[in-house]
Amino acid sequence: MGVADLADYPWDAVAPYAERARRHPDGIVDLSIGSPVDPTPAVVAAALADATDAHAYPQTAGTPALREAIAEWYHRRRGVPGLSAENVLPTVGSKELVALLPLLLGLGPGDAVVHPRAAYPTYEVGARLVGAEAVASDDPGQWPSHARLIWINSPGNPDGRVLSTDGLRDAVTRAREIGAVLASDECYAELGWDAPWDAQPVPSVLDPRVVGDDLAGVLSVYSLSKQSNLAGYRAAFLAGDPTLVERLLTGRKHLGLIPPAPVQRAMTVALGDDEHVAAQRALYARRRAVLKPAIEAAGFAIDRSEGGLYLWATEGRDAWESVGRLAELGILVGPGHFYGTHYPDHVRFSLTATDERIAAAAARLAG
Repeated sequence: MGVADLADYPWDAVAPYAERARRHPDGIVDLSIGSPVDPTPAVVAAALADATDAHAYPQTAGTPALREAIAEWYHRRRGVPGLSAENVLPTVGSKELVALLPLLLGLGPGDAVVHPRAAYPTYEVGARLVGAEAVASDDPGQWPSHARLIWINSPGNPDGRVLSTDGLRDAVTRAREIGAVLASDECYAELGWDAPWDAQPVPSVLDPRVVGDDLAGVLSVYSLSKQSNLAGYRAAFLAGDPTLVERLLTGRKHLGLIPPAPVQRAMTVALGDDEHVAAQRALYARRRAVLKPAIEAAGFAIDRSEGGLYLWATEGRDAWESVGRLAELGILVGPGHFYGTHYPDHVRFSLTATDERIAAAAARLAG
């Protein structure tokens, strides 16, 4: 198995529906892709501009200031104390890390990569890239003994499921029983909505309530695309087991997977500024409060969705039928078929549209 053997990119199948939605007299409301539409915070953009004299090669490990900022952010925002430079590593966005982690960990045929049942498709792509088996399962008791990498995702994409500390602890326990690396994709963690996550932080897999004082075999993956509108910067990082971090650093040095120096500076500033994150969260909360009741009033049931950037909904018919019906209203969404085989009647609505477009979608859904 190699890159040439991967299936066609699934989002290409949405193009005819997008064209249909664009024919709406008031234009398309694109709720299909979770790409930020709001400006990059001025404090972050200024930091990037100030660092444009980047004549030397950047550090794959990240600058000391960036690694310190990542560790401090985990303590301040995620309740994870005691991390140092040896525990953290910046990445070129999170998608490349998700896709390449099986390769960097040395997985291959005969190994399994576990991922959620409703899953970001790149988890499976990473497994297929190295010839490993991709297994969709949310139940630690069913994770196979030949699993060598287990992905969990909280809050989930597409379903917005949030794992409690108990759920995270069960995942860590099972991964250690079978000798697998547990990687927790947590890039929506600042966006908890429904109780209890509207009043308390979404927990990290590195939380001492989950792992105690032992980070062995455990990684947390995070992205600044969502909380800081830095999708175009490709700004992400991982943290956890220092032995794994060192191993990944070595592989990434050989492959040249280095965040550009100006981006590293921008990340450092973004991680130290909570004000812009709170403002962005408030924007998404307002949009969610408009869109959610409109979707429900239009006959959809919303499942999970207690965190993250999406509303995971079904009207009890095949997802492509729902995609088509919504396209007639000028609304474009993502079909559940893109996120595994277990939710063929669900669609994903993104909150990443302007206030005006969210209001337009709500009005169209109301008929």
